[in-house]
Amino acid sequence: MRDGFLLDPEVVYLNHGGYGACPATVFDEYQRWQRELERQPTDFFARRLSTWFWEGRAGPSLLDHARASLAAFVGARAEDLVFVPNATSGLNAVLRSLRIRPEEEILTTKHEYGAVERTLSFIRANVVHCEPEDLIANIGIRTRAIVVSHITSPTALVLPVEEICAAARRAGVLSIVDGAHAPGQIPLDLDAVGADVYAGNCHKWLCAPKGSGFLWARPEHQPWIEPLVISWGYHEEADFGERHGWQGTNDPAAYLAVPQAIEMHATFDLDAAAALADEAERRLSALRLTTVSGMPAPFMRAVQLPPGDPFALWRRLIAEHRIEVPVYERDGQRILRVSIGPYSDESDLDRLVDALRSLLR
Repeated sequence: MRDGFLLDPEVVYLNHGGYGACPATVFDEYQRWQRELERQPTDFFARRLSTWFWEGRAGPSLLDHARASLAAFVGARAEDLVFVPNATSGLNAVLRSLRIRPEEEILTTKHEYGAVERTLSFIRANVVHCEPEDLIANIGIRTRAIVVSHITSPTALVLPVEEICAAARRAGVLSIVDGAHAPGQIPLDLDAVGADVYAGNCHKWLCAPKGSGFLWARPEHQPWIEPLVISWGYHEEADFGERHGWQGTNDPAAYLAVPQAIEMHATFDLDAAAALADEAERRLSALRLTTVSGMPAPFMRAVQLPPGDPFALWRRLIAEHRIEVPVYERDGQRILRVSIGPYSDESDLDRLVDALRSLLR
């Protein structure tokens, strides 16, 4: 399987959860679309890419096909889903559209992604942080929205978003789910999740090219979510897809390669990847490294390291051992997060364990 990816064979790559990795066949499809675009740019953008620019088209556009494929994969209607460059972009569009008032609060967990935290700071929200198990109990009369990860980035935990979204709906509170790590790692049915808004990535566990993500919203919430770029699709009669779909002359090749990524994902041995993640946890525990408490993600594990400089260890792992794995500080603790990709095997764990055994003495 490793030969099917474009990764450097000299590097043990245990950071699939950071930026993903694209199979060669999917990358070929990505580049095919780029060449198709450059062959006749006007025809591609103005007549083939979307139905919104050229009203005389007969049949679905290129983006329509890609949206339909992704919507079927994540359990959604295509008309409720739009492509965005990544989950952070989609969440930016949502959070910056909230127009939050000074007396309102946004409730979130202590396990959220840093870029989302910075977006909350940018909109000057009153943010209440708590542990995931305390989230529902902290919903109050000032709570405008709950922002919660489906799978947490810094701690690699699966959170009970269905239960959280149901509680938010009972309280009349908006539920916004950051699903950056969910598509391709866990089965996804957006209708069953129960969120009001959901943003996800395709470039991580679905192994699509970089620059492919999506934003999904229930129909009643689509009108107030403003696109990050106001362009030709923005007019009074426009629907959700049209308002967010035309963002100027952006390269759409990553979006159009998503159907190929979905086909490729179906060939991955997900059970083997999950078993290898369990083995990683066992072997790291044997080094007396404690996993973060909670329900672990299928292909990710976060462990607590002894005190020390996280960036120094991170640099030494790549410079001295050619191991790419994130090490960072969270809440006063030094954390290492292992992500198992479809290409990972036990020899990768051997090298990581040997390196840590040496570096943590």
